[in-house]
Amino acid sequence: MTSTADKTRLKAAPLELHGRSIALVGLMGAGKTTIGRKLAQILGLPFVDSDAEIERVSRMTVSELFAAYGEPEFRALEARVVARIAEEEPRVIGTGGGAYMNEATRELLRERAYTVWLKADLDLLMERVSKRPTRPLLQAADPRAVMRELMDHRYPIYAQADLTVQSRNARRETIAAEIVSALRQKIEKDRQAR
Repeated sequence: MTSTADKTRLKAAPLELHGRSIALVGLMGAGKTTIGRKLAQILGLPFVDSDAEIERVSRMTVSELFAAYGEPEFRALEARVVARIAEEEPRVIGTGGGAYMNEATRELLRERAYTVWLKADLDLLMERVSKRPTRPLLQAADPRAVMRELMDHRYPIYAQADLTVQSRNARRETIAAEIVSALRQKIEKDRQAR
């Protein structure tokens, strides 16, 4: 649990992001949106969820986009939206689970953001996604097998992120504070390497 003193300390010593955003990557259910909102609040930055932004600009839900245009068209739109968001002022970005799989998106985020992989185990992911049965990729006979397959395919790519923070059943303030701490260490290490 993050104490009031910890919150004050986190707010009192802002991160020197050098014009970069913080992009959270990981599978659906990892906590990119809930933890991202808390992280943005702690750091005094705006938060943007790329899926919500896609829905805003397209005036369709992610599920409707998948149904109407298929995954390849959705991914192309996602790449354009994430690129636009990453070019804006520093913010915390909650990316869609597949966004970081696009090589051009990964490269852009490497240049414009600190990337943080919210890594979660299968049981936690399934517990969380079962609360929202509208996930297009999980509309299958065996959603758990689909999630396992996504983990096998995506986790090696997510591991390319600047930082990895374990997502788990803990308060979002706790995970956000761990991200801030890991970012401080990364930024200091980068500064010393210059």
